[in-house]
Amino acid sequence: MELISLNNGVVMPALGLGVYQSQPEETAAAVATALDLGYRHVDTAAAYFNEKEVGEGLKRAGLARDEVFVETKVFPSDYGFDETLHAFEKSARKLDLDRLDLLLLHQPRPSQFARTVGAYRALERLLADGLVRAIGVSNFMPHHLDRLLAEVDVVPAVNQVELHPYFQQPGVQAKDAALGVLTQAWSPIGGITFYPGPWREDRQNVMQDPTIRSIAEQHAKSPAQVMLRWGLQQGRSVIPKSTNPGRIAENLDVFDFTLDDDEMARIDALDADRRTGPDPDEARGDFYDRPIPEA
Repeated sequence: MELISLNNGVVMPALGLGVYQSQPEETAAAVATALDLGYRHVDTAAAYFNEKEVGEGLKRAGLARDEVFVETKVFPSDYGFDETLHAFEKSARKLDLDRLDLLLLHQPRPSQFARTVGAYRALERLLADGLVRAIGVSNFMPHHLDRLLAEVDVVPAVNQVELHPYFQQPGVQAKDAALGVLTQAWSPIGGITFYPGPWREDRQNVMQDPTIRSIAEQHAKSPAQVMLRWGLQQGRSVIPKSTNPGRIAENLDVFDFTLDDDEMARIDALDADRRTGPDPDEARGDFYDRPIPEA
């Protein structure tokens, strides 16, 4: 497993298991399987409604607490200083953990950014109190980062965004790099789990891309493995999601080959600015007001 040092010195496994849209009844088994196979990083969120099952999977694996890096996210309905402190408590209880390794704000919510700032200040308090080891954001564009950093003290350690060969977000990556923020890719194998909604009607499966498939054949690897290797070689964290034991194992088997400069450039050239998830600046009605249940 490759490791990445965050901007505060905390070390994180570069590849983790994502559990977005993993059904609760499948999540505990997926987490336990992943940890048995060698994963040491799990990414969840309050709004995935499976934090409790992630905690159960951690218990089943029987690893020491400091052997597993656990990250989760605060949903906008819990933004605000006091609300976010309570959101941490809810997540910690569901995960059955006293301390989280990484806690992120799930969305920028530009229309209520004062609450976003209050939420991030709560993350700063949790960091200072030792209840989280690192803090960050998710789905923040460069202008959101500028707006946030004008009002807070701690530079985020991580910015988790949609990023795959068809949607590479070079502006976000450049901004993150300039600030010393690690870019973490959700949907790193190309938006295979599509968001519902009208954001992209011309969605295409990157797994079927001829360039990706050709490179995969050259290395006797799958298209998913090639995309994960591409992300890792560019210095990103990647968190592929699966509940299928075979695919969980396949996604981890990416540390025994290297893409050459030409192959990396060919994948870079696939960027089509094709988003599969929602635009963080688009209004989403009352979606962000969905309540997160108590533990």
